[in-house]
Amino acid sequence: MPKELHEQLENGYLQLVEWRRHLHRHPELSYQETNTAFFIGEQLRSFGIDVKTGVGGNGVLGFLRGGREGKTIALRADFDALPIADEKQVPYKSTVDGVMHACGHDGHTSALLGVARVLSQVRDRLKGNVVFLFQHAEEKPPGGAKFMIEAGCLDNVDAVFGAHLATDIPLGKIGLREGAIMAAVDAFSVTIHGKGGHGAKPHETIDAVVVGSQIVNHLQQIVSRRVNPLQSAVVTIGVFQAGTAFNIIAEKARIEGTVRTFDKVVRRQIEEEIRAIVHGVCAASRAGYDIEYLNGYPALINPKKETELLRNIIAESFGSDALFEVEPAMIAEDFAYYLERKPGAFFQVGARGENENTHYPHHHPRFDFDERALLVSGKIFLDIVSHYLL
Repeated sequence: MPKELHEQLENGYLQLVEWRRHLHRHPELSYQETNTAFFIGEQLRSFGIDVKTGVGGNGVLGFLRGGREGKTIALRADFDALPIADEKQVPYKSTVDGVMHACGHDGHTSALLGVARVLSQVRDRLKGNVVFLFQHAEEKPPGGAKFMIEAGCLDNVDAVFGAHLATDIPLGKIGLREGAIMAAVDAFSVTIHGKGGHGAKPHETIDAVVVGSQIVNHLQQIVSRRVNPLQSAVVTIGVFQAGTAFNIIAEKARIEGTVRTFDKVVRRQIEEEIRAIVHGVCAASRAGYDIEYLNGYPALINPKKETELLRNIIAESFGSDALFEVEPAMIAEDFAYYLERKPGAFFQVGARGENENTHYPHHHPRFDFDERALLVSGKIFLDIVSHYLL
């Protein structure tokens, strides 16, 4: 049966490419994906699949009921784009100024649409149901997954699986890992309130630049001196804004940064350390401050049982040589929310082809991928469903 499903997906390869290129030409930013959601819903309805739109925002659910009772398996794809200008010179270049699919979400959506079409043709043979999770706003915390789960997208689901195309992995290779695979991501901002004045009279001021600089220096010591060296963590300052002229001592300064961790205890510890440092430095400098701290996506952790199951499924279809142990990364992915609620696994599909155009990293203005990876991703999803429902 899996071989038959693979052949059906291959026969529809040109349609997968057409869908992908349509989505690539018409990208939409996180929380603004109304046209994309409409397009997905129309395709699913054409397959005779029950559709629910507006799930947790712009999310779309497709529900395929099998011919007999059994488990319910959920498959997820995301479909938001990024605020990046598309610099590729291809016929399917983005038509929206300053917006493009630079992370493969157009491919995720196209592959899952192909899977939905194939499974809709064999629904009577399924011993259970399939939920197709088309998720909005993966790129922007708090993320679409959180809102879709709150809206009930995982109700009665027994297991959930997701994939990500990756141009740092060669076509035909599939990355998988048990345990922590992607980090939790938090963001914080600090506004320092000092006392401005003339650059020649620092004794009459509270210099927000000096206070901010001390805070930044102390923050860099959290990972090196406060976190257990056997744990992984990152504290990065991406924004430091202050001042208006060379001879004016700044009254205000703004600092923004991100924190990446795998361990929940370390995550809480770093937030406490950041708050303590800001409070202590500002108190010692007689400056005021405001701090905002956003807990974003949790760490993405693949459970042992489902990861081993997926490893066996992939090896059977693609051979054990196709699999490799992907290294943990400090990037974030809100599929983590699904795995906090249900068993399942997340895997990476190689999308780097021979063409140099497919060698650019994610979030690059010339990002592109080998479209044959759509078949690999789709086949693995079909194999997962076959294992549970056929």
